[in-house]
Amino acid sequence: MDYVKLGTTGLDVSPIAIGAMTYGEPGRGHPVWSLDEEDSRPLVKHALEQGINFFDTANVYSQGSSEEILGRALRDFADRDAVVIATKLRNPTRSGPNGKGLSRKAIMTEVDHSLRRLGTDHIDLYQVHRNDHATPLEETLEALHDLVRSGKVRYLGASSMPAWEFAKALHLQRAHGWARFVSMQDHYNLLAREEEREMIPLCLDEGVGTVVWSPLARGRLARAWTDARATARGGDDGFAEMLYTPVTEEADRAVVDAVGRIADARGVGRAQIALAWLHGKPVVTAPLVGASTTRQIDDAVASLAIELSAEETSALEAPYTPRHDFQGVSDDAELQAIMARLPQFAPAS
Repeated sequence: MDYVKLGTTGLDVSPIAIGAMTYGEPGRGHPVWSLDEEDSRPLVKHALEQGINFFDTANVYSQGSSEEILGRALRDFADRDAVVIATKLRNPTRSGPNGKGLSRKAIMTEVDHSLRRLGTDHIDLYQVHRNDHATPLEETLEALHDLVRSGKVRYLGASSMPAWEFAKALHLQRAHGWARFVSMQDHYNLLAREEEREMIPLCLDEGVGTVVWSPLARGRLARAWTDARATARGGDDGFAEMLYTPVTEEADRAVVDAVGRIADARGVGRAQIALAWLHGKPVVTAPLVGASTTRQIDDAVASLAIELSAEETSALEAPYTPRHDFQGVSDDAELQAIMARLPQFAPAS
């Protein structure tokens, strides 16, 4: 495994990251596709054996059990100083006031809960799980800076938001001398390239690395178009139905078909081609792979050896048609309404 720097930091991470939303007790998360601890641990162990050192979760995933499972597995299988643990906060973790958001109170409370669940004394990359428009941005950024100063957090990251909001946050951090966001976790893949308009140029200019969520478009790029719902998750993923609407179905199918043709010609899996396309983008530090099998981990690692030709890249990109941009949702009530319908983001009772 050849490691890369996260943005312009000195932090070495694997160019594949494991997304741990898949790992969580089904009774506390998504009952159809969440993997319990017994099934999750071998996958974490296998990822480590392949040289992957970058693991991402969130306090809200399976009501905290994702952090618990990941923390125990890394404690048992890894050298803590060699791995990079990333987690996120913002979405509801409990009912009542101050159970969500990015206020100073919420941040100081949630970091301690995450540290306890992960079983560690520090978080390597602490990320805001999108913006909190009910809290002054300065309050959020100063509180995050204080976490870095305290030693509880090593680096700060952000996730999907309009580019102008991210630019404002970076400006305020620079102006006040606060610890800056070093990463952006954004939605980027062959079926969702809206970030190429503003966010990716901004990240390139500011030296921010991107950690891509849904790099395989919720599995759509990993199998034939007619098999899009072939997995347990594919058949029960309301979030995907919102992300990939029928409006661009014809163009999406053309992209998926192009992935298949190139994969067949090279004799490799479709996922390897879709991930190789991302590896060819200089702003992408690591795609987040929500692996539920060891084969998916192996495919992700194998994708690192594939260098697409200019002709192959053109064939993959040519059919793209712009779509509604989810991270462009600026109304907090609208976003919360979307999230509330998804079991994996349901707050603890």
